[in-house]
Formats: sequence, C-alpha cells, structure tokens
Amino acid sequence: MSFFTTEFVNFKNRCVWSWNGFVHVCKTEASMRQWIVANIISGFFTFVAPISYTEQAILLAAGILILAAECMNTAIERVVDDISHEVRSAAQQAKDAGSAAVAITAIAGGVTWLVILLGVYL
Repeated sequence: MSFFTTEFVNFKNRCVWSWNGFVHVCKTEASMRQWIVANIISGFFTFVAPISYTEQAILLAAGILILAAECMNTAIERVVDDISHEVRSAAQQAKDAGSAAVAITAIAGGVTWLVILLGVYL
C-alpha cells in the first residue's frame, strides 16, 4: 500500500474507534448524557448571546473539553475496574482524580462563561 492509502486507513480506523468509545460512554454514563444536554443548552446560548465569534468558539470548545474529560474519566474507571474489583486505595484515588479532572474542566467552562458575560454586560 502507498503511504497515503496507509494513512487514510489509519485515519479511518482512528475515527471508528473514537466514535465507538464516544458511543460507549454515552450509553453507559449518565453524567456524559447530562453534559451533552448542558452542552446543547450552552451552545444555544452562544448563538443568542451578544458575543463575538471568538468568544463563541471559546465557549463551545470549553464544552467539548468537558466531554473529553468525561471520556477520559470513564476510561480510567474501566481500566481500574478491569484490573480488580477489590477495594484498593490507589484504585479509589485514580477514580477520584478522574472525577476531579471532569469537575475542574467544568469549573473552567463556567468561569469562561462568567468572564465573557461580565465583559458583555459590565
């Protein structure tokens, strides 16, 4: 196969694997579904609010980053659970750290909204 054919096949495979992972997280994690709803609402308001395209892009990207953090958190949980179901402090710390990553990303998104709206209305 040529270089471009190989790269196209690799790209296609990565897209399929990524989509499969996203669908799995959406089906199995209620928090992901909640973040998707929050992103739809947030996304709608970016089109209604009197903000620039740059600010709109930043807010939409912040929402997407929350979804990415939720995917990573789910990946951590799956690996920890796959290794062992017994209660271990390191396993709990890994799960808690993944959850904290989602929370911190969400806080960053909220702060982004706050700063942009304060800039518009103050």
